Amino acid sequence: MRQIKKLDEGVRLRIESEDDLWVLAQLCRPQSTLGMLSHRRDSTTGTKEDGRAKNAERKPMWIVLEIEKTEFQPFTDNLRAHGIIKDANFDIGLHHTHIISPGDEIELSFPGGLVKSDSILLKETIKSGSKAKSGLIVVENDEIILFEVTSHGIRDVSQFSMRGGGKRISDSTSVRKGFFERVAKETALVFNEKIPLVICGPGLAREQFESILRLIGAKNQILNIAASIGGRSAANEVLADGLADSFLGEHALVSQIKTIEEGLKRISTNGAVSYGSKFISEAADAGAIEVLAIDAQLLRSSDPETRDSWETISETIILSKGRVIQVSQDHDSAQQLMGLGGALALLRWKMD
Repeated sequence: MRQIKKLDEGVRLRIESEDDLWVLAQLCRPQSTLGMLSHRRDSTTGTKEDGRAKNAERKPMWIVLEIEKTEFQPFTDNLRAHGIIKDANFDIGLHHTHIISPGDEIELSFPGGLVKSDSILLKETIKSGSKAKSGLIVVENDEIILFEVTSHGIRDVSQFSMRGGGKRISDSTSVRKGFFERVAKETALVFNEKIPLVICGPGLAREQFESILRLIGAKNQILNIAASIGGRSAANEVLADGLADSFLGEHALVSQIKTIEEGLKRISTNGAVSYGSKFISEAADAGAIEVLAIDAQLLRSSDPETRDSWETISETIILSKGRVIQVSQDHDSAQQLMGLGGALALLRWKMD
């Protein structure tokens, strides 16, 4: 995401990647305004009152909406923003939907300007730039799973298994090689050569798979690392334990997962950690919070009391030089966070 210019109560932005759409979905609060170049048929072309001719040309124009709601599905390439037309060449007061994709420029404004949590999320996104998504491949002797890793989520792409008939064939080495070759070709189709790949898993099968990937002509940057377990758990281990930090860099997803996993570890050892709004609020007031991991939706709750309470807690943490990490729900660690009420704080010292 790139900031084009600052407005009196908002910003003009260029959306550069699918990850930016998740961020924009968080920023589009009800009653904010979103302007962009869109298309609409002229309502005066209809034969009925308030009607419009279906064959009328859709005219390009700058349309500003007062946002009512957004629709966003992670790992898709557009965000739908629904609202009432506040400014346009015609149809002011009617409903319209902006469909926002990478490459679009938008103007987002808020009554009174951005709230603190939105401002921080926007600044962090702009600072991080447009990080390339990565492929994460878990390889075992008889199973390979492909994941897509972005700044705010991890998604299952494909799962391949040799279990079943293949093991009844006497030459298991040759069967495995054929299985790896087939999956390598599929992998090359899923992840183009510009997407870096992390290959992990227990044992040496991952090294054989990388060799076959290279033999079929894959030119991706590849990091091959050992994991203590297979399956989806291996993917979580790689991200939570920082095994691929040098490769993935400062992905927001990695920071989210590592913070949550550290918090869970401290809970199990009765360490310096807090969860639950009451206890987190007390820790924030005492200046004890070093990092807060919070479900991004809590800061934008439809319940004003909940929203305002978490916004106040976040601002208090920032004033005491703490950090607030806004977490997406699209990975396993986030689901564990949801089980704790959606927020977890790493403390500078243990609270009584």
